[in-house]
Amino acid sequence: MTKKIHLMVTAFRDGFQSVYGSRVLSRDYLPAVEAARRAGILHFEAGGGASFQSAFFYANENAFDVMDAFRAAAGPDANLQTLARGINVVGLESQPSDVIRLHAQLFAKHGISTIRNFDALNDVQNLVHSGRCIAEAGLHHEVVVTMMGLPPGCDGAHTPEFYVGVLRQILDADIPYHSVCFKDASGTATPLVVGETIRRARELLGSKIQLRFHTHETAGIGLAASLTALDAGADALDVSLAPVSGGTCQPDIATLWHALRGRDVDLGFDIAKVLEAEEVLKECMQDYEVPPEARAVEPLIPFSPMPGGALTANTQMMRDNGTLHRLPEVIAAMGDTVRRGGFGTSVTPVSQFYFQQAYNNVFLGAWNKVADGYGKMVLGYFGRTPVAPDPEVVRLASEQLGLPPTTESPLALNDANPEKGVAAARATLEREKLSVTDENVFIVATCGEKGVEFLKGQARVMVRKTAARAGAPTGEPAGRPAAESGELRVQLGEREYRVTLDEGQATVNGVPYAFTVLEDEASPTARSTAPEGGASITAPLPGLVLRTPIAAGKSVRVGDVVIVLEAMKMEIEVKAAVSGVIEEIAVAVGSQVKAGQTLARVR
Repeated sequence: MTKKIHLMVTAFRDGFQSVYGSRVLSRDYLPAVEAARRAGILHFEAGGGASFQSAFFYANENAFDVMDAFRAAAGPDANLQTLARGINVVGLESQPSDVIRLHAQLFAKHGISTIRNFDALNDVQNLVHSGRCIAEAGLHHEVVVTMMGLPPGCDGAHTPEFYVGVLRQILDADIPYHSVCFKDASGTATPLVVGETIRRARELLGSKIQLRFHTHETAGIGLAASLTALDAGADALDVSLAPVSGGTCQPDIATLWHALRGRDVDLGFDIAKVLEAEEVLKECMQDYEVPPEARAVEPLIPFSPMPGGALTANTQMMRDNGTLHRLPEVIAAMGDTVRRGGFGTSVTPVSQFYFQQAYNNVFLGAWNKVADGYGKMVLGYFGRTPVAPDPEVVRLASEQLGLPPTTESPLALNDANPEKGVAAARATLEREKLSVTDENVFIVATCGEKGVEFLKGQARVMVRKTAARAGAPTGEPAGRPAAESGELRVQLGEREYRVTLDEGQATVNGVPYAFTVLEDEASPTARSTAPEGGASITAPLPGLVLRTPIAAGKSVRVGDVVIVLEAMKMEIEVKAAVSGVIEEIAVAVGSQVKAGQTLARVR
């Protein structure tokens, strides 16, 4: 009897995240969506996950507009699916009940038909409200159990017994669902574990519920695990399209087709037309930079384990910071953050927490700086970890973050927090004199300051291309003209800036800054590098200058925050070590700084 295998093409969400860090412009890839539709593909991953925030952060696009355009390209009968992170929905921070409900309503409004919903800790309480909201919005709810292979020396979770136990909890919680997915974002769950898990899940669910397996090829076993899942009872898989397949991505659709040749299966597409669609996508993405690690199997991944969707985003940030040569150290340190952090699955946002903490441990000394997200995770503010975190790490996190451990529901904590939710986001829009719509409320609630910057027209395009495409210079949003007379295009490292100078004001990528021309350093009247009796405030690690809360000429006390850096998706507060007056802020917002670089001077 022919077995029907339901395939979802992930190229336009997970593929883009895994190769380009989701830094893509929708106008570039929508022709490939149309080509895939012509090939008979009807199920697409079309957004959510990191692609929601990245549209605002890096592409200067409204993610809701992108969803509408995707629906138009895919056609009215396509199944468009997005990814949600339980109570985090599509942000890195967890959200209150009203934002979670708004998420489901807005995604339904903008053409989405299915939402895959997971919790990185496999804490089922984090799936109850979000799952109900998805179903009540009329959407197909695909509930998820997250998987990974533990680093060597770890045990206590991430076994078939553990995964099936999570599934039983989901069923007992009476969460409405329409299909079940076992999601391995790092591609490190072994075929043996995958097969036994899927076999037991199929016995528990019966034959009528669609059972999907999701993995990546990062560790080199993605295709083997997928075939094992099919043999064990899965009837749905995720696949991708070249050039965003294999390596850090899902197995290629043609590779799976070849692996299944001779079996009595129905994949539901014409392979010749699919190959044509892949050629269209290759042409669409030909100008985008492809980091070499996105195309390769990484044998070290089982020792971290780093998800495919996070690996390239993190390595690109390390390239920007000039620290990529220390990646092996961070990967090694990440194994320890998993081991001591309670075994939450290495998938967003927990994977980023692990990496951020590993990065801190390498660059700032082991456990000298507990990353905010990692610390809140081990303290219980995101829910229950699969096993108890290391007590010493919990103590350090509590001391450094000034927070006690908690067993209270994250949803209840968020509902009680006046700084979160629809009302708080609405107040921000009103204060900034921005249009108060449901979409804008959600953008501010999930994207914070960067969402406000986008809505105020201050966002920058930060895609990575090797050459300009026809119609617009590299890195420019649709509709923005080429550089006019008097504008400079400045390349700093891998980033391009457009600068206009006009009577004491520099406009950089549309944002105005006041500036002063100093004398040449060789001049006897030039200011010294450090004022007598003063002190320099230096960058503890490489990063991007996000904010300068205190202006030059203002008084500061020891411990006051002078500069806020963004590094590895973290906000790093750089504080004054002495009291005095800020003599100079030596860096501009938006500039990239190196470790040890002077940020400000206090006298």
